Amino acid sequence: MFPVEIDQITSLLEKINPAKYASTRNYKNGAVSRLSPYISRGFLSTKIIYNHIKSTGISWDKAEKYIQELAWRDYWQLVWKNKQNFIFSDLKSPQEDVESYSLPKAVVEANTTIDAIDEAINELYQTGYIHNHMRMYLASLCCNIAKCHWKHPSKWMYFYLLDGDLASNMLSWQWVAGTNSSKKYLANQENINKFFDSQQKNTFLDVSYDELSNISIPLQLKEGTYFENKSSIYFYKSDKIQPNINTLVYNYYNLDPKWQADKSVQRVFLLEPSVFEKYPVSQDCLRFALALSKNIPNCKLFVGEFKDLKQKVGAGEIAYKEHPLNTNYHGVEYNREYLSSVTGYHKSFFSFWKKCKKEIIW
Repeated sequence: MFPVEIDQITSLLEKINPAKYASTRNYKNGAVSRLSPYISRGFLSTKIIYNHIKSTGISWDKAEKYIQELAWRDYWQLVWKNKQNFIFSDLKSPQEDVESYSLPKAVVEANTTIDAIDEAINELYQTGYIHNHMRMYLASLCCNIAKCHWKHPSKWMYFYLLDGDLASNMLSWQWVAGTNSSKKYLANQENINKFFDSQQKNTFLDVSYDELSNISIPLQLKEGTYFENKSSIYFYKSDKIQPNINTLVYNYYNLDPKWQADKSVQRVFLLEPSVFEKYPVSQDCLRFALALSKNIPNCKLFVGEFKDLKQKVGAGEIAYKEHPLNTNYHGVEYNREYLSSVTGYHKSFFSFWKKCKKEIIW
């Protein structure tokens, strides 16, 4: 589903249809670009995608919705950068009506009795992909129908997502749960049927929005469970690191094959056990990232902490890209590439977008 060779990824980029995306993006079979995993892994920047779209000659009016979705990615990153670990707790206000800090067992088992949701969960397990609109349905089901706190279910989803990004994932779940927005997000069966090609009736979601906002936890969602899956990075063997030469450090959030491409340096993909113990991902996610790293010429793998790598590099200069998970790194820090020069924390996306749009509109 998601190619890992640079030529195939470039082909995906060239197939983006922003106008069709704008009108169909919320539908199961809408014209989504499938570029999200490459953005999350730092393989493509939002700026690169923006530049490509602009170069096609499309009008701003037809491109704006897609560009705005790219801006959401930047916005979540800047919230994380400015709020740091606060994104892992209720950001703006406490979640209301929480009855559990687990997640529904029926969700983990893809047995919620909502057919479209169960199909999407199975697709997530099989492919590492779930439609963005369906993510909102699932988050609403867990947080606002089953009344689970958002954090544990969000960790479950992050574990499987090939496009797993802690900022986008955690803050989107908070948006649905009402801790990072003005109200909770709800979706009834009619809404799901409309966008996900379903005709299901007589479910616990097949009610009006007034009824849904006051619903008791359905029997199907009452039993909770705890998600304890771990990453298995020790399956991978470290390559030999050459000492005393300049080294570029890549990681799970930076696999940019064009970064400093003209430099004659040692390139190392760093997998830190401490990061994956705290924020575990599946073997499929790790395999995907490792496959993407093969596009970086002569890239070596190092399984260990940054301090261990630094010790092996010795007198060589270390460089890396800025990221909230890199606070333990030391060396030359490069900035990540964003759509615009807008920085800082903005309480709402649209206050951020208003400034960003002024720079990037054509």
